[in-house]
Parts: sequence; C-alpha cells; structure tokens
Amino acid sequence: MSIRGLFVVWVTQMVDTRFHASAGPFDLATLLASLPVPPVVDMRRAAGVMVYGADDLSIADTGHIALAATAEYRANLRMTRASVVVVSPALRELVPASAIPVVSDRPHALFVDMLERLYPFAGRSVWSRGGGEPPLLEADVVIGANVAIGAGVEIGRNTVIGPNSTIGPGVAIGRNCAIGPNVTIEYAYLGNNVVLHAGCRIGTEGFGWLEQGSRNRKIPQLGRAILQDGVEIGANSAVDRGALGDTVVGEGTKVDNLVQIGHNCRVGRYCLIAGTSALGGGTEIGDGVLVAGGVGTVGHLHIGSGSILSARSLVTKDVPAGQRVAGYPAQDYREWQREIAGLRLKNKRGKDDGRN
Repeated sequence: MSIRGLFVVWVTQMVDTRFHASAGPFDLATLLASLPVPPVVDMRRAAGVMVYGADDLSIADTGHIALAATAEYRANLRMTRASVVVVSPALRELVPASAIPVVSDRPHALFVDMLERLYPFAGRSVWSRGGGEPPLLEADVVIGANVAIGAGVEIGRNTVIGPNSTIGPGVAIGRNCAIGPNVTIEYAYLGNNVVLHAGCRIGTEGFGWLEQGSRNRKIPQLGRAILQDGVEIGANSAVDRGALGDTVVGEGTKVDNLVQIGHNCRVGRYCLIAGTSALGGGTEIGDGVLVAGGVGTVGHLHIGSGSILSARSLVTKDVPAGQRVAGYPAQDYREWQREIAGLRLKNKRGKDDGRN
C-alpha cells in the first residue's frame, strides 16, 4: 500500500484539484462576459479558447489563465505557456504570441474576478464539499480521541495523530510522523518523519487582500502547504498555504513555537527558525539559514543560504548568502555593531558634557 500523494507533491505546483475543484471549463468569451466589468479583448482570437483553470505565470500551461501585473513578472511572462494572460498595459508587448492578452489598468482585481468564477468555493472549508473517497491508513497508524479525518486522507505507517486534531480532506501525511494534539492540517502534504507540536495550523488561508482600506477584498488562496521530510514545527505556529503556487518548508528544517510562515514562502533545507518570528508572504530562504527569535521579513525577499538573521531584526531587502544581518531595518552585522557603538559613545559624551 502506498501514499499516492507523496510521489507527486515535490514536482507539481499547479492548482491541485484534490483541494480546489475548478468550475470550468469555460469558453473564454463566456467567462469574460460574466465578469462585473467585461474587459475588451480580440474576440476573434478568444472564440473557442477553453479555460480550465489558473496558475502561476511560470508554470501555467495550455488552458490556464495567469497574471502579469508588474515589472517583476517580465522574465516569466516571456516564457509562459498560459493561454490567457491578464496583463498591465506596460507589459502588453511582452505577452507571447501564443497567449491572448487581457489588458487592464487593474490587473490584480480583474484576475481575482476571473478566479472567483473559476474557483467559486475558494476560501470555504474543504469540509463543506463532503463525499469523496474514504481515508487510506497504512499499518500501525495511531489515531487519538476525537480526531476528525476527511475524505481521501492518506496517512503512512507508524504515524501518530494526537487527540482533538483535524485532518482535512485530501491531505497526505507520510510515515513515522508525530502530530500533536489540537493540530489542524488542510490543503497540505507532509513528508516522512514530520513532527507537529500542539496547536499547529498547517495549510491555513494566506493573508492576501486587494483594495486595502476600502473593500479589503480577499484574494483566493489556491495553493498548498508542503512540509518535506524531517520538518518539525513548534507549538501554535502557522504555515499558510500558497495563493497559486505552494508554501514549502524544506527537508530537515526546524521551526520554533509561535512562528508565522506566510503564503508562498519557500524555506530551504536544514534551516532553524526561532520563536515569534514572522516571514512575510513570498519570502524565499536558502539552505542552512538561522533565523533568530522575533525576526520579521517583508514579503518577496530572497535570503541566501547560510545567512544569519539576528534576533529582532527587520529584514527589508535581500540578504546575500553567508551574510549576518542585524538591526531595524536589518543591515550587515559589523556595520550595525559600529553604529551602535558610535551611538553609545555619543550618548556617553553628551551625558558627560551635561555634568560639566
């Protein structure tokens, strides 16, 4: 008997129909006409184009829609295989000839309009769908009291699930895992030898919003949370699922208590992340990184392998491999030490002058 989901989890990143069923396929012209404000497109090209789902620009394929809103999308836009690209006017000329551009001054909002038609149940609990295949449990799985297990769940041998935990439909958990009490796992795949301490929340909805301050409109979170072999997550920590791609915590990484890992973060192998740290959405961390207690990162940064983020640092820009940073905002550790020493000396001189 095998845990089928674990054989594909590390190589596929598309919207997973195990968790997010598309309402499609839609004829593109029909889909666009159903939007609150239908965009203007070349209807001759749109005729007969079928849309099956959505994906990240870099992995989208035929039948998918994708988003290219800002300059950071340029490289992937040129290479995309998506059939339809929602694009800002500045990037219109970079859309490949194989794709139909849907141009908008508000590309994010238009893309969300389309996602809401394609995935009308996004944001609702997977439990609401009901039905599906019965759970698949290998030998010697131990299930604690009051554990809820959804349809299609797969759990590998010798795994222990603590009392009062909830395993959402479609979740796959590897072998020799230890899941503590009061843990929630949804929209997620776990490798072998994973440890989740009490109160963990894995695969929770990412914090993605548009039109801040007016509507606070939710962006559908259609990705997954993936914990590779040997990952350990401390008590009351949360790993949000991705928006389109996946949130990934790499092999052997250990996460302390009360840590927040935002949607679409990519944490490398054998990292250590200490308590009360928070990784903003889209943060990418290389292998062997040490994140000390109380560190914060803004979103969409790259932290190079072997780097050290000192306690209480606020990281606002990329960190090269092997560098140690500290401060608020974070900077090279030696520069930060010199600045602190200079400030202390200046303060001491000021106090001495005041006494004289």
